[in-house]
Amino acid sequence: MLGAIAGDIIGSVYEWNSIKRTDFPLFSPSSRFTDDTVLTIAIAESIMEGKDYARTVKEYGLRYPNAGYGKSFFKWLFLDNPAPYYSFGNGSAMRVSPVGFAFHTLPDVLKEAEKSACITHNHPEGIKGAQAVAAAVFLAGSGASKEEIKEYISKTFGYNLEQTLEEIRPRYSFDVSCQGSVPQAIIAFLESRDYEDAVRKAVSLGGDSDTQACIAGGIAQAYYKEIPGFIIAETRKRLDTKLLEVIDRFNKFAGIHYL
Repeated sequence: MLGAIAGDIIGSVYEWNSIKRTDFPLFSPSSRFTDDTVLTIAIAESIMEGKDYARTVKEYGLRYPNAGYGKSFFKWLFLDNPAPYYSFGNGSAMRVSPVGFAFHTLPDVLKEAEKSACITHNHPEGIKGAQAVAAAVFLAGSGASKEEIKEYISKTFGYNLEQTLEEIRPRYSFDVSCQGSVPQAIIAFLESRDYEDAVRKAVSLGGDSDTQACIAGGIAQAYYKEIPGFIIAETRKRLDTKLLEVIDRFNKFAGIHYL
C-alpha cells in the first residue's frame, strides 16, 4: 500500500503541470498526499476493522476535506445518506490496492474490489477499473509473471495492453476515466525495471499523474517487493501520525514486507 501512496505523493506536483519524460525530481517542497492516499488508507482501515466501506471512506473524506476530491465525490461526502452516483472515474481504482494485498484468493479480491467501488463508482467501467487494479496487485504479490498479469487483465477486463508507452505518450492527455487511465498505468508497471521506474513511467505519460503513479506504484510494490529507502523516508515524512499508524498496522495485518 505504501507504494501506491508514494506514487500519489510523487505524482501530485505533476497533476496540473504535466511532464512527458522520466528524468524529473521525485520530491519537492510542494509534494503532498492527495485524495488518492486518504481514500486508500480508508479502504485499508475498512478491511482491517471489518467496517463498512462507505462509512469509513466518508469519515476519512470529512477528516481530510482539502485533499483534492472530484466534484461529485465532494458532494457525496456531505450527504446524510450518500448513494453511488454511477461514476466511471478512476477514483475507484486509485483507492483499491489494499484489497489486492489483504485478500487471499482472486475471487475474493474481485468481490471486494467491486464492493469498494460500488459505494460511489457503480458504473461498469468504474467497477472494472477497481477490479483490474486489485487483481494486478494480487497477482503481482502472488508470484505471477508480468506476462501472466498482462494476459489475465487483458482477457478478463478487455483492456488493450499491447500499446507501448512510446506509442501512448505523444498523444496522451489528462483523462480521469478508468478506461482512459487504468490500462496506461498498468502498462507503465509492465514496462518498468523496478519500483521507481514504474512510478517515473506513469508520471511521464503526462496525464492524471498522481492517480496513475498511485496505481502503478501499488502494483510495482506488490511485484518487486522493494521500495527505495529514500522514497519510503520522503513519503513517511509527508504523512501525519494517524495515516502512518494505519499504514503500519495494515502492513502487519496483510503480511507486507519490503526493503
